[in-house]
Amino acid sequence: MLGDRLKKLRGDGRTQEDVAKAVGVSRAAYSHFENNRNEPDNDTLKKLAQYYDVSIDYLLGKSDKPHYYSLTEKDYKDVEAILNDAMNGVTGKTGVNYFKNGGELTDDDRALLEASMKQTIILAKELAKKKFTPKKYRGSEE
Repeated sequence: MLGDRLKKLRGDGRTQEDVAKAVGVSRAAYSHFENNRNEPDNDTLKKLAQYYDVSIDYLLGKSDKPHYYSLTEKDYKDVEAILNDAMNGVTGKTGVNYFKNGGELTDDDRALLEASMKQTIILAKELAKKKFTPKKYRGSEE
């Protein structure tokens, strides 16, 4: 599991050499981690989690969420509901008119506004989870 997660996180943009250098191990040692031949010690595991900005629990396969504050499927449904309400309020016939002279949003402007609002709502939900999740539920992240 660890090797698969490391390969996925490294992606195409980084080399094993880059990651190995960043966490203070040889390229060969890092290659062994990715191929599940060896497991990193606790200090190296912590450095890998910090380097990839994920929890140790995620690296070890104990969680499918990279962070304790990562959004769940239910959270994303909530985001969509909030977004739909907000967009209807901005562009609907009965909503508040935010535009001068009764202007309307173009399709491109609506798409940009919707994308921006969605990212803002997601960030707000993640920050709230980060702030209000009790320490005992944070797993390996402190």
